[in-house]
Amino acid sequence: MAITIHLYYTGSGGSARAFAREMTRTGVVERIRKEAGNLQYEYFLPVDDPETVLLIDSWTGQEAIDAHHASPMMAEIAALREKYDLHMRVERYRSAEDAPGDAQFIRR
Repeated sequence: MAITIHLYYTGSGGSARAFAREMTRTGVVERIRKEAGNLQYEYFLPVDDPETVLLIDSWTGQEAIDAHHASPMMAEIAALREKYDLHMRVERYRSAEDAPGDAQFIRR
């Protein structure tokens, strides 16, 4: 069962976008993508909210998420969140394969 987390980072003065750029530029994003169980780690920019960045973070299961949260990398991420004074909203989803009744509505 894949678990996908949507993290909405919101700041002011372009800080959320600066955070995402620094996460990418410093290699943190690439290191996360190489962690066991990571399926996706990508930032997106909402067209109607220039102060928010959406992170789509997908993992093979809760064990992979727990290992990521226990990694030393989380201290780096937390420091950057503080540096840019970001606030977060979080949504959590399970993969569509877990809801077989929905399969008829998904075009592959």
